Amino acid sequence: MNQSLSVLKFAPLLRTLPWGGRKLGELLGKTLPDERTYGESWELSDLPEAQSQVSSGSLAGSHLADLIATRRSDLMGECDLLQGRFPLLFKFIDARETLSVQVHPDESACARLGGGARPKTEAWCILHAEPGAKLYLGLVDGVGPDELRQSLTDGSVPDLLNSVECEAGQFFFLPAGMLHTIGEGIVLAEIQQSSDTTYRVFDWNRVGADGKPRQLHVEQALACIDFSLRGQISTQSPASGRSGLRSPFFGFERLMLSGGGLAVIDGGRPVILACIEGECQVEAGGQRMALGLGETCLLPACVVGHVQSEEGCVLLLVRA
Repeated sequence: MNQSLSVLKFAPLLRTLPWGGRKLGELLGKTLPDERTYGESWELSDLPEAQSQVSSGSLAGSHLADLIATRRSDLMGECDLLQGRFPLLFKFIDARETLSVQVHPDESACARLGGGARPKTEAWCILHAEPGAKLYLGLVDGVGPDELRQSLTDGSVPDLLNSVECEAGQFFFLPAGMLHTIGEGIVLAEIQQSSDTTYRVFDWNRVGADGKPRQLHVEQALACIDFSLRGQISTQSPASGRSGLRSPFFGFERLMLSGGGLAVIDGGRPVILACIEGECQVEAGGQRMALGLGETCLLPACVVGHVQSEEGCVLLLVRA
């Protein structure tokens, strides 16, 4: 007989990237195994090349794909999979340098482009921003495919990017098709559709670990850019009234608990919880688990969760 599902905590998947830094350790308590620059910590992923693994409890060692294969109803409830996989990917990003200028496809573009492309709409919550730090969201008004293509030839891409200053606590929604990048000096949390399909158009003349320029995907990018998308995109607010956003693909919000505070997390759909300040206890399915700074857990759809913090904490909550 299958054991009951309860709180599932996962081991982070750390990624070294040329634009990354050390703030995943400094701000989020991640154990960085060496002195290299770490740009991302994938907290929950069901992609074949990046499988999240349960890190503690009776199901320690199980991969997310295993749980979907054997316990789909309990885990997912009324939530659909995305092309056979858990529909969302959650990560932390440390941008010591500005990332590549890139775009992700929507379902229509994926169908046109083929090659295993998966749709990717995403959203960000800013955790830390140096003074004057900027996001680049879309292109300035009046720029179309011809102007962008010319800028790739003459190196004037930065002049065409629509920049937006940001600060800790802000949420940003990025529909598939929006050209974008994260500026230097920013640490953020990202929720996205379960996809690693990225088309880079400009990478600031940077080289990868092999000393060579990283691959660009100009034609694929031009095939899926929506030139009307720029700046802060309006979304619905969370039904809870907390700060955050709602989209057709996920809800993303900040949950703050004062000392001794308690929050109840309804079931029916899987919920991701990530602790970004303080620590708390998460109880569900008859089991209780500590969630510390920078740690992420998943509440299966079949349980109601209770979150309590003795000294107060801040969580990010994602509902699939």
